[in-house]
Amino acid sequence: MAAKLILSMEGVVLKEYVLNKERMTIGRKPHNDVVIDNLAVSGEHAVIVTILNDSFLEDLDSTNGVVVNGVAIKKHFLQPNDVIEIGKYKLKYMNDQHGQQVPAEDFERTMVLRAPVSKPHLPPAAAVEAGGRTSAASHEATGAYAAQAPQPIAPPPIQPAPAVPPQPGAAIPLAALQILSGPNAGRELDLVKNLTTLGKPGVQVAVLTRRPHGYFITHVEGSNYPSLNGKVLNEQPHQLSNHDIIELAGVKMEFYLKD
Repeated sequence: MAAKLILSMEGVVLKEYVLNKERMTIGRKPHNDVVIDNLAVSGEHAVIVTILNDSFLEDLDSTNGVVVNGVAIKKHFLQPNDVIEIGKYKLKYMNDQHGQQVPAEDFERTMVLRAPVSKPHLPPAAAVEAGGRTSAASHEATGAYAAQAPQPIAPPPIQPAPAVPPQPGAAIPLAALQILSGPNAGRELDLVKNLTTLGKPGVQVAVLTRRPHGYFITHVEGSNYPSLNGKVLNEQPHQLSNHDIIELAGVKMEFYLKD
């Protein structure tokens, strides 16, 4: 059974919503997937992104905020029986599936990418442009870049060994992304978290997930989908192979296994 939300107010259940889409918005306006017609609720208040058996909630800069289990949040990985509070309304998250739940500490904040510019000699600080509310989070997510800036990045092998899909029960090797274009070219990001978001919020965002059977990329936001080895992806998760080339938000990057 798919995960679902149970909407209630003052203990009275009003409606149930099955999380059968990757991206479901919550808000006052009628185009939302979960409509709460109340002035305390913003037009687009929050969004829930579901990837395989995992869902995460994000506050869309709402006026009155989002509370989960009594704590105000901006982004939160949902666990079974979590209670989301929006104004006087409550949404209880139910998930009977037994997939691996990603712990909240394994959420990597969005790394904001900027497309290549005409002047290639910009200082490294200009390579990451967070913008608006995501600036602090994006700076933290890309802290690895700043730390590695003085160090030269070794190029990938010219003739890499063919990718071998991980065997059941085998340990998943560590992987990384190396930026190939734009002012950030040559730098790398180790994929040490179970989930890493990449892109430009409001424009194009994808999620990389590290799972027992490999690494996957999934589109979560934006009208344009990322491409993999020159082929535009769809809404389904796609497993990554060693030295795949990803293009996202106008930036090319290479996925590679470190072992």
